[in-house]
Amino acid sequence: MASPGYGKQTAPGELPPAADDFAHLPVREAYLASLINHLPDGAAMDVKTLAVYQPLFGQMAVRTALNNLSTAGHLRRVRERVNADRPQWVFRTYFSRTPRSDAWWNHFLATGEAPGASEASTDSTPDPPEERRATPPSSAYAALAGLGIADTRLALSAADCEALEPLAAEWLARGTTPALFTAALTAGLPTPVHSPAAFTRRRLLDKMPPERPTASPVTRIAECTDCRTPCRPHALLGGLCRTCRGTPKALPPHQRLSPAAVRAHAARARQAVITSSRS
Repeated sequence: MASPGYGKQTAPGELPPAADDFAHLPVREAYLASLINHLPDGAAMDVKTLAVYQPLFGQMAVRTALNNLSTAGHLRRVRERVNADRPQWVFRTYFSRTPRSDAWWNHFLATGEAPGASEASTDSTPDPPEERRATPPSSAYAALAGLGIADTRLALSAADCEALEPLAAEWLARGTTPALFTAALTAGLPTPVHSPAAFTRRRLLDKMPPERPTASPVTRIAECTDCRTPCRPHALLGGLCRTCRGTPKALPPHQRLSPAAVRAHAARARQAVITSSRS
């Protein structure tokens, strides 16, 4: 086992175990993934310890297999604060038996929750119509309903307001007041507006205000699975940084050779070859 707080951590939201969980992986990676899957949370996940766990593969093979498991979406390495009261950082390897996309991992590392977890925990059964009518309208619904009062060209039906309510709620969540919401949606309207609902939806998407920056402290930093370099989650493709992926870095425009310079270099190279062959 690793020191307390370190080592393996099981990612949330996994599917029930099945016999073919790792059938999509090569034999070595499937074997190591099955081994890690049976390890308890808190087990050491460094290359040296994993090589000792089993006699089939050495440290270099284990390291390569871990990189491949990361690329396949099964694990990510992170540095994480214990809590807000203790500024201690621990090193953890999150493992998911279910392969996950980069977008899933980025959301989880940013929020600590599996995407869709909050929605899945709520009751998805729709309320009866009489209960919906008895519920007071939300501020987003009220803002949409008020557009028709400000300008009759954007008069929306109750069904239109319900369909557009999530977009309007996102506007208000980003700090837009109802007055600014109405002004932004009704400014410069064409005459006539043939479909108020479609027009309003387009404006809600195109004019969506930016998210306000938050001052919350960083509690989790993603690492490259191979070299352990701290990186932003979006810079890690398959859990690997640019260097470990072998992605060539594009030169800035001012460092690139023009076509004329390339032709000049080629001419000098040909001339050097001709001269050397004559001598």
